Amino acid sequence: MIAYLRSLGMLVRRSLRTHALSTSVTVFSTALATGLVMAVFAVSQQSRSAFAGGPLGFDAVLGARGSQLQLVLNTVFHLETSPGNVPWSLYEEVREDPRVALAIPYALGDNYQGHRIVGTTSELFTDFEYEKGKKLAFQPGGRPFDPARREAVLGARVARETGFGIGSHFQPAHGVERNLVEEHHHEEEYVVCGVLENSNTPNDRVIWIPVEGVYRMSGHELRGSGESYVPEDGVPIEEHHKELSAVLLDLEGRGSGFQLADRYNRQGKEATFAWPIGASMAELLDKLGWVNRILELVAYLVMVVALGSILASLYNTMNERRREFAILRSLGARRRTLFAVILLEAQTIALLGSLVGFGVFALVLLGAGRVVREETGVVLDPWVWNDAFLWTPVAMLLAGGVAGILPALKAYSTDVAQTLSRDR
Repeated sequence: MIAYLRSLGMLVRRSLRTHALSTSVTVFSTALATGLVMAVFAVSQQSRSAFAGGPLGFDAVLGARGSQLQLVLNTVFHLETSPGNVPWSLYEEVREDPRVALAIPYALGDNYQGHRIVGTTSELFTDFEYEKGKKLAFQPGGRPFDPARREAVLGARVARETGFGIGSHFQPAHGVERNLVEEHHHEEEYVVCGVLENSNTPNDRVIWIPVEGVYRMSGHELRGSGESYVPEDGVPIEEHHKELSAVLLDLEGRGSGFQLADRYNRQGKEATFAWPIGASMAELLDKLGWVNRILELVAYLVMVVALGSILASLYNTMNERRREFAILRSLGARRRTLFAVILLEAQTIALLGSLVGFGVFALVLLGAGRVVREETGVVLDPWVWNDAFLWTPVAMLLAGGVAGILPALKAYSTDVAQTLSRDR
C-alpha cells in the first residue's frame, strides 16, 4: 500500500512539474478565491465585534433628542454630525446620579486638518478606561491639558499624520470636517501638551482640548439658556449658558441602564439615552447585512471560477497525456490508478492554492484593515481566529476533487491499443 501511494505521489509531482506554468496559474486563482472567502468572513466578524461588541469604555451616551445611532456614531466613533446640544445642567444632573459611575462631557464643533477637536475634562485621562484595566496613556513627557490654558492632547494617529509633538502650535478650524475649498481658522492658537500612546480605538483620531476652550473659541455662540450668548474674555461663563454635544457614561450595573433609559427615553423629552451602545451599532450592521451577503456571493463566484480553472487545466492536458496513460496501462497500471492520479493532482492543486490563500487573505485584510483604521480608528487583527480558516480550505479541497472527476474519467477511459497504434 505504501509503495502504491509513493508511485501515485511520484506521478503527480512529475505531472505538476511538466505543466508548471498552467499549474502555477491555477494555484494562484485557487489561492485568490480561498483568500477572498476567508477575508470576507473575517472582516465581517471583526467589524461586528469592534463596532457592536468591542471594548468602547462607555456603557451609554446621553445627548440631544433624536437618533441613538447618530449619537453613538458621533460621540463614540467620531463619525457623522452631532444631532444637537444639551444644557450643562443635564450633565450636572446625571453626574450626581448614584446610578452613574463616571460622566464625561463632550463638546464638538471644530477640526484641524480633518481631525476632530473635542472639548472635555481631564477625567478622560485620569478616570476613563477604554478597556478594563487600560487607561489612555501619555507618551514620554506628555500630560493632561490645563483646563485654564489653551492646551491640547493629541491622539496617536493625529500626531503621526500632522507630525506634531509636545510644544507644537496650531489653530483650529470651524466645523467637524475639513473644508478643502475654504477653511476658516479660529484666532485662538493651541499648544500641544501631550500625545497619547496608540490605543487602537477611535480615540487615536481625536484632538482633545478643555471644554472651556470650545466655549470661548471665536465665532462660537452658546445657547444653553435658550438665548444666544457670546463669552467675553476674562468673564466667567455662567453654567446656564453652557451646553454640550453629549455626555458619555459609565454605569453602576446593568440595571442602571434600564432605569435611565426609562427616565430619559420614555418619561422625558429633553434628551436621548443611547444604551447599550452595542445595540445601536448592531442595528446598523444588521441593516447593512445585504452588503456582506453580496461580498460573500462574489467570493463564492470567484471560488467557482477557480474550480473551473482546475477542471480546464487538467482536461486540456488529457490529449497530450494519452500516450503516457496508454504506456502506463501497458506496463500494468490499472484504470483506477490513472483515475486516482488525476484526482490526486486536482486535489494537490487545490491544497497548494489553499495554503497560498492564507497569504492572499493576510494581504487583503491588511489592506482592508488600513482603510477601516483610517476611517474609523478601529483596528482589524489578521490573527484573530475565524471558522472560515478551517472550512474554506477543506471545502476547496473537496471541490477540487469534484473538479478533477471529469478529467479523471477521461484518463480512466483511455484505450491502450487504439492510442498506441495511432501514435506509431
